[in-house]
Amino acid sequence: MSISLAGVRAPNSERLFYQAMVLSIIAAIVLGFSRSFFLRPLFPGVPSPAEAWFYVHGALFTLWLALLFTQVSLVGAGKVALHRRLGAAGYAIAPLMVAMGLIGAVIAARRPGGFIGIPAPPLAFMVVPTYEILLFALLAGAALAWRRAPQVHKRLIILASITLIEPAAARWPFEPYISSPPLAFWTQGAFLIPLVAWDIYSRKRPHPATLVGAVLLLTEAPLREMIAHTPQWMAFARWSTGLLG
Repeated sequence: MSISLAGVRAPNSERLFYQAMVLSIIAAIVLGFSRSFFLRPLFPGVPSPAEAWFYVHGALFTLWLALLFTQVSLVGAGKVALHRRLGAAGYAIAPLMVAMGLIGAVIAARRPGGFIGIPAPPLAFMVVPTYEILLFALLAGAALAWRRAPQVHKRLIILASITLIEPAAARWPFEPYISSPPLAFWTQGAFLIPLVAWDIYSRKRPHPATLVGAVLLLTEAPLREMIAHTPQWMAFARWSTGLLG
């Protein structure tokens, strides 16, 4: 009887875990962008991009979060077939997110004042959003490629969505995240802890997808720092910003 009950509980606990992860990720992102995007009219004093591009960009990323929430809700409701059909939307949304994110980084880097609220040189700092969106592309693309391997797919989707947390955490409306963006990187990394803990609880060891994603996320900041000031990156940054005139 205990084996049978354990078999029933495990799928339910797994659904609850992923639902909690998705809600936590969405909450972190919405909190970060609440004043400059989601609730912008209520915070007229908060610096926000002047370019319309970033509001289309924000709407598209919000669509990804909505799809993420819908998908985990469908699985929780046992509507797996609909979940799989709707998942095809990811093939359209993810590439658009990558394109919008990369072009947005170039637009921000070529502004006279550079990135809003970031005192770093714009061309050097451009490596941060560029690296982040390419990492999202890698993890989201892998998740879509492994759609038929549920345990790999769901972890990669969570990991891809975690890459969106750092820019949001850097905008949380309280210290120290606004004044110390590097701490936003560690806030993002903290979202790996429950994923690793779930793996250990459910399968006694971290899943290979979790390990690969953790390495990619935790090496992001030092690799960005290494790349940012190289002659090759600066040449690329000058070239790419020059494409917009």
